[in-house]
Amino acid sequence: RQLSLTEAGIALLPLARQMVAVSLRTDEIMDQIKGDVQGNLVIGCSTTPGKYILPVLLADFMRRHPRVNAACNITNRAQALQMLESGEVKFALSSSPEEFSPNIEFRKLIDDPITLLVPKDHEWAARGHIRIEELKNERFIMREETAGTYRTVRAALARYGHNINDLRIILSLGNSEAIAIAIQEGIGVGFVSQMVVDRMPSPQAVSVKIHGLEIHQEIYIGRNRRHAEGRLQSAFWDYLINQA
Repeated sequence: RQLSLTEAGIALLPLARQMVAVSLRTDEIMDQIKGDVQGNLVIGCSTTPGKYILPVLLADFMRRHPRVNAACNITNRAQALQMLESGEVKFALSSSPEEFSPNIEFRKLIDDPITLLVPKDHEWAARGHIRIEELKNERFIMREETAGTYRTVRAALARYGHNINDLRIILSLGNSEAIAIAIQEGIGVGFVSQMVVDRMPSPQAVSVKIHGLEIHQEIYIGRNRRHAEGRLQSAFWDYLINQA
C-alpha cells in the first residue's frame, strides 16, 4: 500500500501496456491461423452486471469453447468504459451507454427491472403498492450519483414530474447488495436491481409497486471498433448478440 511508480515508471507505463497488448494480439493471430476459438478474453464490467450477468454468460461460452481463459475487471461504470476506450479490456458491460465515445459500439443485452425494496415490517410492505407522491415521506438508501441505478431512477422520476432531489436520501452506498442489507436492517427503503432481489437469501425485505411507475435499467455490451478483433473476440461478440 506504500508503493508508487517512479518518474521513469510513469513514463514507461504506456509503452508497457502496448507491449502486453501486442503480445496478446500475437497469440490471437496464431489462434486464428489454427482456426480455434481460444485465448484470453478480457472484459470490464460495472458492479451489478459483473456479479449477476457476466458469470452466467461466461460459464456457457467457456463450456462451448474450453480453451478460452477469461479475466473480468469489475469496477464502476465510468471506469469500465474508460478501460474499453484505452484498450485495457476488449468488452465492457454497462448501463447508460450515452454518447461515451464514437469508437465504442453498444448493443442492448438485457432489460433489468429496478424495484422499490422496503423492510418486511414496513407499512408499505403490507399494502404492496403506493402512490408516487408518498416517496418523499420516506428515508432512502441510494447508489452514488454516477451509478447506473441512480441515473435510471432519476430519469424515471423526472418523466413523471418528480425530482430525485426531493427524496430524503440518508445514506449512499457503493453497491446494490449493501443497499439491500441496509434495507433489511430497517435503515430505510431503496431502489435495487431485481437481479439482486432474486438472489437475496431468506429476505427480510419485500418489493413494493408504485402506481403508474415502472423502472427498467438497460444493460449493454460495448466493444471498441478502433481495435482489431481476433477470432475469439468475434465469437464472443456474436454469442452475446445471440443471447440478447
